[in-house]
Amino acid sequence: MGDNPSSRSENTTASDLGVTGRHTRGAGTGVSPSSHDDPPIGGGGALPKKARFGMEAGFKGLSVAAGAMVLVIIVAIAIFLISKAVPAIRADNENFLTFNQWFPNETEPRFGIAVLAFGTVLTSIIALLVAVPIALGIALFLSHYAPKRLATPLGFVIDLLAAVPSVVFGLWGRDVFMEPVREFSGWLNKYFSWIPIFGGDGPFGRSVLLGSLVLAIMVLPIVTSLSREVFRQTPGMNEEAALALGSTKWEMIRTAVLPYGKPGVIAAVMLGLGRALGETIALAMTLGIVFNISFNIIENGGNSIAANIANAFGEANETGRGALIASGLVLFAITLVVNMAARAIIYRRREFRDSAA
Repeated sequence: MGDNPSSRSENTTASDLGVTGRHTRGAGTGVSPSSHDDPPIGGGGALPKKARFGMEAGFKGLSVAAGAMVLVIIVAIAIFLISKAVPAIRADNENFLTFNQWFPNETEPRFGIAVLAFGTVLTSIIALLVAVPIALGIALFLSHYAPKRLATPLGFVIDLLAAVPSVVFGLWGRDVFMEPVREFSGWLNKYFSWIPIFGGDGPFGRSVLLGSLVLAIMVLPIVTSLSREVFRQTPGMNEEAALALGSTKWEMIRTAVLPYGKPGVIAAVMLGLGRALGETIALAMTLGIVFNISFNIIENGGNSIAANIANAFGEANETGRGALIASGLVLFAITLVVNMAARAIIYRRREFRDSAA
């Protein structure tokens, strides 16, 4: 009754300002207006900073250590090969890179890597020339032509070939496959002897051709399996677009599937090449083990670095073992060069594809 209207208005204004201020502080600081120490109602706060940092740092450190371990192993292998090879190369009385004979166990050691490196590269290239077209054809058939009830068991059988031990392939090539290859070599020599690689007077059998064909069968499942998976990853929209424009099945594969899978196919071929370069026991059983540089692939002969190590290590003295390790160092270098070249090709292809996109 006796209240002053102006004082009631001032009290109401002060009260409103106090409430507004508390709400403003609560909204600005992200805490409850009633208390700055209580956690937000309903949870949902971020993980503790220390725990999040610990998990992240641990996983990053584990990943870096795993990647560095690969480099450490490669460097350790290189150091071992170099340390064992250098004394033998110093004891060699011939040029290690150009001499074409192998006598490291004599009083005056004489040996060279030329024949072995030539045979290794030659057998691997012929094996890829035979295996890659067949592997790509099988991969395309399994991924785009064969019905599922046929593609699944056939793909399983091809994958099983990769699990067959090398010695089984070597025994099969020496005892079973050599006779058909000998007859085929005689036929090639009879009708195509004017071509240098099919010339000569024989004998035929344990030759570069036999070793390369056995090697091609061993490389086949690797290239086939990887290429098949790459072709299956082709986007369905690309295939459907090609078919919608009136392309045939083969035109769709040529324009949509093969360009998309080219980097993967290159990687598969390079993996197959690495497998061929390092093959040991199968070539030791099927090659003629002759120290001679010749492009004739049907006459008895041929040799490789890995096969020579398998055949000669048991009878080698200290210098001989060092010479074999030196040849292993050359094979190690060839494999590294092949892998680096494959990575460069794939990287350039990916860079071109990204820039075109």
